[in-house]
Amino acid sequence: MFSLNLRGRLLVVHKPLIMGILNVTPDSFFKDSRATDIEMILNKAGSLIEEGAEILDIGGQSTRPGSVTLEVEQELNRVVPAIIAVKQHYPEIIISVDTFYAAVADSAVEAGAEMVNDISAGKDDEMLSVVASLKVPYVVMHMRGTPATMTSLTQYENVVEEVWDFLAIKIHACKNAGIKDVIADPGFGFAKTIVQNFQLLAKFEHFDWLGVPILAGLSRKSSIYKTLGVSVGEALNGTSVCNTIALLKKAAILRVHDAKEASEVVKLLDKL
Repeated sequence: MFSLNLRGRLLVVHKPLIMGILNVTPDSFFKDSRATDIEMILNKAGSLIEEGAEILDIGGQSTRPGSVTLEVEQELNRVVPAIIAVKQHYPEIIISVDTFYAAVADSAVEAGAEMVNDISAGKDDEMLSVVASLKVPYVVMHMRGTPATMTSLTQYENVVEEVWDFLAIKIHACKNAGIKDVIADPGFGFAKTIVQNFQLLAKFEHFDWLGVPILAGLSRKSSIYKTLGVSVGEALNGTSVCNTIALLKKAAILRVHDAKEASEVVKLLDKL
C-alpha cells in the first residue's frame, strides 16, 4: 500500500495499520485509554501491542470538545518520560507523539518517537520545519479553531469538499517544507456535527485521491454513541462497524482505543 521512513527504518506497509491510543492524561474522554503513571503506561502499551497495535500514539493532553490546553512544559513532562519508558520496554514498536507543539515534537522524537500526529495541521509556525528536520512521518488533520472552540465552527457548504481542499493545501505545504511522508486525517469529531461526520465517512474514499495514506480516527466518537443512544463505554460495536466502512473505503491507518477488535476487522477484510 505505502511505505514510511521512520528515522532511517523503512516500513513497507501491505495492509492497514492499527494505531493504538495511549493517553498519558487524566481527562481524556474515554477513561479506559488513560494512563497516568509509568506502570499504567507500560501495562496499557503492552496490552495494545499484544492485541495487534503496530503504532502507539502517545498524547499528553485531552483534545475532547471544551478541553483546556496545556502549556508546552506540562505536556513535555507527561509525554517524554512515557515515550522513554515504552521504547525501553518495547523497542520495536512504532511510537507516534500526539502534539501540536513543535517543541514537544522535537523532544519526543529525541526520546524515541518516530512519527508526529498533529491535530492542528501545523498551527505552530515551526512545526513543519521541525518535522522536516527530524525526518519522520507527519499526520496532518483537519480541524477548525481549538478543542475549546471547535463545536461552534461547524458551518460548511460542503464538508467533504472543504475538508479535502484543506488537506490538499496542507499536504502541499508539508511537501514544500521537506516532509517526505505525509498522512492525512479528515478529523472526525473535530468541528463537525454528527451529520457531517457521517457525510465524511460516506465519501471517505474521495480522500484517497489526495495521494497519501489516510488515517481514520473514529474510535468511540460521539457521532457513534449518540447515534446509537449508548454511552462511550458501549460504543465498541459501533466503532467496529465504522472502522469496517472506512477500510472498505481505503483507510490506511485506524486510530483506535481497542486494538484487538480493530485487528480482527483488518484480518476479516483481508480474507474478503
